[in-house]
Amino acid sequence: MIKDDCIFCKIAKGDIPSATIYETSDFRVILDVAPANKGHVLIITKEHFDNIFQMDAETAGKLFSLATVVARAIKAETGCEGLNILQNNGEVAGQTVHHFHLHLIPRFKNDGVNMSWTPKETVATEQEALAKAIKSHI
Repeated sequence: MIKDDCIFCKIAKGDIPSATIYETSDFRVILDVAPANKGHVLIITKEHFDNIFQMDAETAGKLFSLATVVARAIKAETGCEGLNILQNNGEVAGQTVHHFHLHLIPRFKNDGVNMSWTPKETVATEQEALAKAIKSHI
């Protein structure tokens, strides 16, 4: 499905120009227009999924297979020392475009890009109960 009012659907179809790096029948890989670092790439699904909760496992598998290939290409070209893979789901998680997309962000020492959080304290018994509860949904 493609949504007529979705900017990423339009980019994925080629209706809106982009700096396209690679394309398959399922994905378009583009340079981010507002990059965190040089070489920051988005992998956009051609089929419209609002977020990961709507995506099927087969598409997700193809996505991460492609991400490994693109990550190696980014490293080869930019010489990055590391790479963040980022994907936001829902406004509370920072999602601003409600069409699934995966960020591949090359990282360099002292690049000023920050993706950190303050770790929460955990209790082993609570962690075990939570793991069991989540597992029941799989």
